[in-house]
Amino acid sequence: MNTDSDTDTDTDTDADTTGPRTRIAQYLSRFFPVHDLDDDADIFELGFVSSVFAMQLVSFVEDEFGITVEHEDLELDHFRSLSALDAFVTRKLSTPLAR
Repeated sequence: MNTDSDTDTDTDTDADTTGPRTRIAQYLSRFFPVHDLDDDADIFELGFVSSVFAMQLVSFVEDEFGITVEHEDLELDHFRSLSALDAFVTRKLSTPLAR
């Protein structure tokens, strides 16, 4: 039977529809109207992000995607927009562990 491969295909499809960009947008939408934002809109410049929320965003990224945001990763450019966050998370997820 091919039920295992069918399940794998379904899982891959689900992952595509709930990829990093979608999951980040869902999280951000709890705090401000993401549907009105362009992917490259600067959420810091627009005033949506305080220093406290920036730390919450880092925690969300670590918890949601199982990655570690290292000290050197704490650059504003990684967190500035939906597309920047998506690219950062995607890059971290594709980077093999260093140990």
